[in-house]
Amino acid sequence: MRGEAMARARAGDGEAFRELTEPFRRELQVHCYRMLGSLQDAEDAVQDSLLSAWQGFARFEERASLRTWLYRIATNRCLNMRRSAARRRAAAWDVPGVEPPEPTRLGDMPWLEPCPDVLVDAAVAAPLGPEARYEQRESISLAFVTALQHLPPRQLGVLVLRDVLGFPAAEVAEMLGVSVEAVKGALKRARSALRDRPTAEPGPGAGAENVIAAAFVRAWESADVPALVALLTDDVFLSMPPMPFEYQGRDVVACFCAGIFDAGRRFDLAPTRANGQPAFGAYLRSPTGVSEGAGLYVLTLGAGRIRAMSRFEKSVLPWFGLPGQLPGRSEATTGAT
Repeated sequence: MRGEAMARARAGDGEAFRELTEPFRRELQVHCYRMLGSLQDAEDAVQDSLLSAWQGFARFEERASLRTWLYRIATNRCLNMRRSAARRRAAAWDVPGVEPPEPTRLGDMPWLEPCPDVLVDAAVAAPLGPEARYEQRESISLAFVTALQHLPPRQLGVLVLRDVLGFPAAEVAEMLGVSVEAVKGALKRARSALRDRPTAEPGPGAGAENVIAAAFVRAWESADVPALVALLTDDVFLSMPPMPFEYQGRDVVACFCAGIFDAGRRFDLAPTRANGQPAFGAYLRSPTGVSEGAGLYVLTLGAGRIRAMSRFEKSVLPWFGLPGQLPGRSEATTGAT
């Protein structure tokens, strides 16, 4: 049956081509997301990769598997995008009536976006090579994806193909058009660079995670800063792409959150999951009794507490199947964050 579909696809049958490639679409999207840090860019990369594969399918000689061939095309497309594309610019602070505290630093990754767990689950089901060093869920965490964005393009491609997906060095060399020695050298440098940056750590387990997430919802919805602070690690990190403001440390993060609540903002939260971590759609309450979508919070847990909070724009809510509005409690409020 597959051989028949291959023959039809080579003869120009688009439906046969889709039948062959559709099983790989979601794992390719997660692969491109890892490399680009942006779900929108990843979707563009997958679309371009499949178009390129369709246009060149008659020349596919099956010296490698179809999956490997598609990964080769998608990886090189992502590397070209990393080398040449203008990434999304940082956004200005846009919360009226709130003066944020002085940031610890300004981030350099305004294009970073979250990835819904429905896509992460597809990646977990994808086969890994025997040389993979990272668990699939670890390799999709925001901390790991962020660390990858700081690698030079070739090091990024080599590390993802070797350590995340487990492709042998010889196959990676063939994919990238370089020597095996070049692959080994790039992998060594990439591993060294990642050791200097925080990546993922084991989660607390489903039970403990649920307890922390429920406590976060209670604290955030009630604007209880002391209760929120009690959930944070001493070195908790707060970021909010595409705004570049970043805060490190419990005191300054508490100051930031207090400023939001002191401006009269009150929220309802809707649970979801992103990057293998608990996440919440945030809805700003209004006098009309309707809560308006304001953003998405993703929590990174460690040591039994919240060690990072990432806030993303409300435009990502539909990716998680979340609505633009929720029936809410009527409270005077203005603006959004």
